[in-house]
Amino acid sequence: MQFSIRTNNYQKQSMLNICDANLLGKKIIQNDLTIHISENYYGDRFVEKDEAESLLKNSSIINMAGKETISLALKLGIGSENAVKTISDVPFLIIFQV
Repeated sequence: MQFSIRTNNYQKQSMLNICDANLLGKKIIQNDLTIHISENYYGDRFVEKDEAESLLKNSSIINMAGKETISLALKLGIGSENAVKTISDVPFLIIFQV
């Protein structure tokens, strides 16, 4: 499984945008809400599971989308199932670690 990621710094914190690679470029629509999983936001490069794990463990702010991504984060103890929001069968989770 590959993940699509973009990393940057935001207010001196490491920020990771990560999603399941197969979601990149897709529009998620539910009722009046449309979310675009854009290459500008999530698509700097593709990584394998090992690198994704390392990035998840070492980032302060994480924006996640996709079943595989969320599953991996929860397995690593990052985030809570109660915090996951699902839009049109696609889970999303945002983490701010202080």
